[in-house]
Amino acid sequence: MKHAAGNPDELKEQFWKALADSPFLFLQLDGQSSTAVPMSPQLDKDANSSIWFFTHTKSDFAKLGRATATFESKGHEVFARFDGTLTRETSKERFDQFWSNFVEAWYEGGKDDPNILFLRMDLGDAEIWNGDLGLLTTAKMALGKTVVDEAEEKHAKSVDL
Repeated sequence: MKHAAGNPDELKEQFWKALADSPFLFLQLDGQSSTAVPMSPQLDKDANSSIWFFTHTKSDFAKLGRATATFESKGHEVFARFDGTLTRETSKERFDQFWSNFVEAWYEGGKDDPNILFLRMDLGDAEIWNGDLGLLTTAKMALGKTVVDEAEEKHAKSVDL
């Protein structure tokens, strides 16, 4: 892989910034495509190997286990797919850290709603793409010319998040 924009550390940094700026990603339990839904990840800038989710005890995610998330940034500059393991988060401090009016709007009983399920996703491998191909690459595409090398420069496989 060429370096430049395909540098895994640079792409990883772009990914975290884009994810922090976007309220949604798509999450599904592995091998169960029918569970794929948009979710709002809760991020901690000091915990770059986990993300958190609030959901309901009756959701498919209550099954816990292996999951895959896909993400597209607001301006389509960053795309990512990453996997991990969903577990029940028991930390009251974490719960309080991420609780907000936006979360509360989903639960009739507020913080004490018995249907709240607070999850942690411990992250595994990721694949990240920088979608900004630039003017020259876009022009080459319009002319039907090959852009595979340019696209590879903006892609990193097996990135540890």
